[in-house]
Amino acid sequence: MSKSNQFNNSIPEPNEYIKNLKSYSAPLENRRNLLRLDFNENTIGPSQKVFNAIKNIKINEISIYPEYDLLKNKVCLEYLKNRNFDIDEIGIFNGADAAINAICKAFGEKNKVFLTTNPTFGYYFPCAEMHGMIIKCCSYIGNNFKFPLENFFESIQKYKPKLIFICNPNNPTGSVISAEKIMEIANKNKKSLIVIDELYEKFYGDSLLPIIDFKKTKNIVIIHSLSKTAGLAGLRVGFAFGNEQIIKQINKVTGPYDVNSFAVAAANAALDDKEYIDNYVLKVKEARNWIQEKFESLDIRYNFNGGNYFLIWPNKEPQVLEKEMKDNGILIRNMQNKKDIDQSVRVSIGVMEQMKIFWKIYKKLDQ
Repeated sequence: MSKSNQFNNSIPEPNEYIKNLKSYSAPLENRRNLLRLDFNENTIGPSQKVFNAIKNIKINEISIYPEYDLLKNKVCLEYLKNRNFDIDEIGIFNGADAAINAICKAFGEKNKVFLTTNPTFGYYFPCAEMHGMIIKCCSYIGNNFKFPLENFFESIQKYKPKLIFICNPNNPTGSVISAEKIMEIANKNKKSLIVIDELYEKFYGDSLLPIIDFKKTKNIVIIHSLSKTAGLAGLRVGFAFGNEQIIKQINKVTGPYDVNSFAVAAANAALDDKEYIDNYVLKVKEARNWIQEKFESLDIRYNFNGGNYFLIWPNKEPQVLEKEMKDNGILIRNMQNKKDIDQSVRVSIGVMEQMKIFWKIYKKLDQ
């Protein structure tokens, strides 16, 4: 055998689900120095306290594996004003995406049903598919994308899903379901793990987290993040809240040091400056009211709801408007190939000054 043939090995096959998996991808490159109204991030950056905390990390701390107890205790005692959590009811993750992935690793099962809505956050689907789950979806109702509660109950009864994922408010439609109705779903279907993705809840205000007792309601996990409000998207910090036995199982499938020391320091500082977060959320809500009034004066379809984003169905082809807006320094997100919203674009809502810039350019290009 020649030397060249000796090393001409075949490529090992991935598992059967990964081989045919359509990966979740998003256009993440070349976004700097533009007005970022495409990914629903905080549009002005974190607080000065966060910046100072990162800047003050000592050089020897970089060579030490991260420690999490200080952050966990802070989340336990200070994350919400009117309640505390047990430390074992909290998981810390490398962003909400890592929490979603870990939950599917821990509880996903071949040929079991994964139930969600559609359209919704696209990363749910590959996380379920990579474990051989059967995906079932309920469509939102009408032009306002009302949550399909009746269809959801029927699907639960019919398919007996192992996992249920609800994005609330939903990305990208902004649709909401009340905390009361979520509890109703959980109580009627105690064998399913129900995951409530609340990344945008501060822009709406009906979170399940302040009222749920995880010792009594054991089949709900709630996901939060510091990307949308605190401005830590580049550092990746997410939380999962749930019954301690559920969090224990999820933590089994994560690495011991998945969240780095810079992210931990930034998260601690962000939670020490909740006034900054609250003020940012207030500014976005004010800008949302303002830009909605502007669109009410136009003869095009639009949808505003619970999140820090909205949908419009522009006069131009969405991909044309997306490109022209980028040429003018503004990023928006084409919803091409998304169920029921194919001809729309999603626009993230920043602060008032940013939305005035958006409005000026948008009117010039599409009206």
